[in-house]
Amino acid sequence: MRAYDAYSQKIGSKECEEGQIFIEPQGFCVLAGVGIKEGLAQKALDSVKEKLDTEYGVMILQPAYTRYHLELGEVTSYPPGYKENAGIFCHNNPWVSIAETVIGRGNRAFEIYQKTCPAYIEELSEIHRTEPYVYSQMVAGKDAKNHGEAKNSWLTGTAAWTFINISQYILGVYPTHSGLSINPCVPKEFGSFEITRKFREGTYYINVTNPDNVEKGIKSITVDGTPIKGCIIPYIKGKTSYDVKVIMGN
Repeated sequence: MRAYDAYSQKIGSKECEEGQIFIEPQGFCVLAGVGIKEGLAQKALDSVKEKLDTEYGVMILQPAYTRYHLELGEVTSYPPGYKENAGIFCHNNPWVSIAETVIGRGNRAFEIYQKTCPAYIEELSEIHRTEPYVYSQMVAGKDAKNHGEAKNSWLTGTAAWTFINISQYILGVYPTHSGLSINPCVPKEFGSFEITRKFREGTYYINVTNPDNVEKGIKSITVDGTPIKGCIIPYIKGKTSYDVKVIMGN
C-alpha cells in the first residue's frame, strides 16, 4: 500500500479501483531492508516486474487513473501514462534497481539500470525524442499514446540516484562509519572489475574477481595481503593507501 488520503481511504491498494500498486513502497521498503526475511521483499519486487515494468522502464503506478479524483488531486489530473499518472519516472527507477541488489538479484538490478540509461538506449532515440546523452524526468508509460517518448530532459535527480545505484549497490563500494564496505551485486557474466575509491584520507585500489559467476556474495577480501573478516575494510586513521583484493563467491 502507498498511503492513506485525508479521508482515511487507502491509496495504492488492491482494494482500489485504479492506482492499485505504486513504485515507491515496493522499491524504498526493500531498499531499507523491510520484509526480506519474510519473503515479502521478493514478492514486492516480483509484483513490480509483473505489473509496473515495461521495455522503457518501470512505471510509477498501475492501473492508470482515468478520471479526476478530488481527494487525490494532481496525480489524477494528467492523462493516463504521463507524469505521476502511470508515467515512467526515471528518478525512482534506481530505487527498484537498488532494492534488487538488496535481495541479491544482480541480473535484474542491471536490467532496470539499462532501461533508462542514455548509454544503453541510443537506438531508441527516434522513440525517446530527447537528447541521447542525458536523463529525462519521465518517459511515457504503456497507457500513453506515445509510449516510450521522454519529457523534460535535464529536469531530474536521476543522474545522482543512478550514480549511487551503480557505485554503492551494483559495484557495491559503500561508505560506513567503521570503514569502506565492498559487497557487489552484479549480473552473472559481469566479470572482473577494478575501482579506485577515495574515502577519508585514504585511496582504495580495489580489484574484484568473480570466478563462480555469482550475482552476490563475498568469498574473501584481503587488504594489503592480509585477509579480513566480513566485507568492511577497517578504517585506519592516517593510512593513505589500501590495496584490496575481493573474490566473489558463495
